[in-house]
Amino acid sequence: MTTHRRTDPGAHPDGAAIAGYATGDPDLDDVTLWSVEAHLETCGSCRAELAAGLDTGARGLLARVAVEVGRAVDAGPAPARARRTAGWRRGMAWTVVPWFLTVVGVLFAALAVERTFPAAPSLVLMVAPVAPLLAVAAAWSRGTDPAWEIVSAAPRAGLGLLLTRALVVLVPLVPVLALVGRLSGQAPVRWLLPCLAFTAGSLALGSLIGVTRAAAVLGGGWLAGVILPSVLTARLPAVLEPGSWVGWALLTTVLALLTAARADAFRRPASRH
Repeated sequence: MTTHRRTDPGAHPDGAAIAGYATGDPDLDDVTLWSVEAHLETCGSCRAELAAGLDTGARGLLARVAVEVGRAVDAGPAPARARRTAGWRRGMAWTVVPWFLTVVGVLFAALAVERTFPAAPSLVLMVAPVAPLLAVAAAWSRGTDPAWEIVSAAPRAGLGLLLTRALVVLVPLVPVLALVGRLSGQAPVRWLLPCLAFTAGSLALGSLIGVTRAAAVLGGGWLAGVILPSVLTARLPAVLEPGSWVGWALLTTVLALLTAARADAFRRPASRH
């Protein structure tokens, strides 16, 4: 079996990787394949090396295609001006919006319950840590992404795209959490760090069992192990008491490092993710 050195988009791939890409070598692994494709987008010298490795028939075909595409471009309308929001649209599956609105509804429902029963432990504080999990899972799910086939074939599919989608979900959700937390009288550090820890945990565990399953496991475990016992005993759990933020910060850091170490597991939003 032929082996090739794995490359990244910022480094020039070696000659063996480019030759294998040019000839369609079946032994070229997916990571190397996608890295070479991403690198070729911005490197003219490597594209020239790739062209030199093609046979005469392939070079002739590419030349004819280039001529025909050039003619079509010259005869067609002027290119539309790119919009700055294009990157966000590519990173965001718009089917996540209903899930996001569901999370917002849950947060305000928790606030309403807390206002109705002021003597009970803060339900907002207990729900906030797991609030993003539903939207994050929906942002990286084959079942909710109508462009899954395109995404899975993209050379940059993987952890970077997953983090972009998670960020797109968190950016509008944090102000909602801040508003609900303020109305509940909770300091931001008490809900923000647990929220980040659970998001990082869903990604770290998701590298093993899939992001959707990881979100379900973490959310269900928190509901059964923390929220329900706290409601029944009318006591706030120790992990949410003032002073627990140091532990949450350390946990978030560890989980983020584990997620980065498992980056290869997020090559595509496969059915198990």
